[in-house]
Amino acid sequence: YCFIPIVTSFHYRDSSISTLSSNPSTLSNPSSSKSNNTINSSSTKMSDIFSDIDVSGFPDDALPDHQKYEHPLVQRYATKEMSSIFSPAMKFTTWRKLWLALATAEQELGIDISNEQLQQMKDQLYNIDFEKANEYESKFRHDVMGHVHAFGDVAPLAMPIIHLGATSCYVGDNTDIIQLKEALKLVQRKLVQTLEILKTFAEKYADLPTLGFTHYQPAQLTTVGKRCTLWMQDLLLDYERVTYELEHLPMRGVKGTTGTQATFLELFDGDHEKVKQLNSKVCKAMGFDKVIAVSGQTYTRKIDYHILSLLSGIAQSAYKMCGDIRLLANLKEVEEPFAKNQIGSSAMAYKRNPMRSERCCSLSRYIMSLPPSAANTHANQWFERTLDDSAIRRIILPEGFLAVDVVLNLLMNIADGMVVWPNVVQKHVMEELPFMATEVILMECVKAGGDRQELHEAIRVHSMNAGNVVKGEGKANDLLERIAKDPLFEAVHSKLDTLVDPKLFIGRAEEQTKEFLAEEIDPVLQKEEGLLGKEVVDGVNV
Repeated sequence: YCFIPIVTSFHYRDSSISTLSSNPSTLSNPSSSKSNNTINSSSTKMSDIFSDIDVSGFPDDALPDHQKYEHPLVQRYATKEMSSIFSPAMKFTTWRKLWLALATAEQELGIDISNEQLQQMKDQLYNIDFEKANEYESKFRHDVMGHVHAFGDVAPLAMPIIHLGATSCYVGDNTDIIQLKEALKLVQRKLVQTLEILKTFAEKYADLPTLGFTHYQPAQLTTVGKRCTLWMQDLLLDYERVTYELEHLPMRGVKGTTGTQATFLELFDGDHEKVKQLNSKVCKAMGFDKVIAVSGQTYTRKIDYHILSLLSGIAQSAYKMCGDIRLLANLKEVEEPFAKNQIGSSAMAYKRNPMRSERCCSLSRYIMSLPPSAANTHANQWFERTLDDSAIRRIILPEGFLAVDVVLNLLMNIADGMVVWPNVVQKHVMEELPFMATEVILMECVKAGGDRQELHEAIRVHSMNAGNVVKGEGKANDLLERIAKDPLFEAVHSKLDTLVDPKLFIGRAEEQTKEFLAEEIDPVLQKEEGLLGKEVVDGVNV
């Protein structure tokens, strides 16, 4: 290979910048010459007003309430409903409920625990001094023991029996499972509500012909409503997976430090049946019919992977739907809701950017990135447990649900206010339909006595010429006009308009849409009727 140096110079004012030097030494050693992007400080000096500004920071006393990083998922997007499920209030009051459930079951099975101790625990379930708990945690370097002592401070009679026989994962893992269950219930509800809104849209546009695309190239016609059912089918599969997970999600239960229940067996003087009853009683008290059969110290982290994979599936469905809407917005066929005072661009005032769909795609992309972290966490759990699962689970599990919840709110908002422009849709259909109609035209002429091969060649020539007009001259498709003037096609001249009615080219799209809604969606909406009446607390404000 021969390398030929090329010199290209651009002149700005009185300076000349070469984009590629002819000096071979600078080609092989870029550091030997100054970067072309280096700013000449002598020509860019700012006025004295700006000269003493610290561009890399701010004074220590400036904006004291805003100097800590705020997670945008929580501060900007997350809903109150999902945030509440993963809040400290939910987490630590659930710990106390678990301690009370354990003590109550232990008392019922013969352990010396008084009603006064249980009552004091019950009375103080929601009286948590978080500052005191943090002080204890700093002292003991253990979050669970910090809260044991904080609970004992306000329920001193119960202090001797709080956490009796349990390990940290008794409260930690069981609370995680409870939070996951409640979060899945919220996700299930919003999936059903999204399907109901999309059903209305699909019904309305079940018979509106639109251009189908394969490879993002024009293909056979479908309908706007049928395309919507493709989005709905994905979300229906997600709903079915969420429902399955809710029906089969097990509680960790009362298992002990390595899952053998040895401490509880000691507590009940070797009575295996009482240990089994203790496990069942606690799980029932906390609302679970199913308990994980065996465990190490923790429940298997494969459950986390399954749940995050499920959330990833919802994100995939949302991304697909919103990606289609973004492409349709570019074609000006469909638009997402646009508020009266909404600004599409700070520079281009005329723009109507599909911001909500873009946000939905952005958050979905993040959700889809989470399952590998759960997979690696599960794979790296040595024997009965290692603690390297803890920090990452505190992040990926809540954030996965917080993000999916926002995505579903966005989908509902977009679907509820989505605008279709039928005239634009029809315009795009009619630009391509003449090509699609040629086979019908050919068949009609053959039935009238025409020569199939001769007609085929004539259509081929007319189609090529019409294509050249569209692409070469930027004019409208004139294929039908060419056919209308050609005597070879006289048999269809009087009915040419009826042969290119778009509804003749949508196949069973309308029927498929109605059948899908009746056979697949309506049974779900009827089954989950109770979820449809629940109000969505948080709207879409940004």
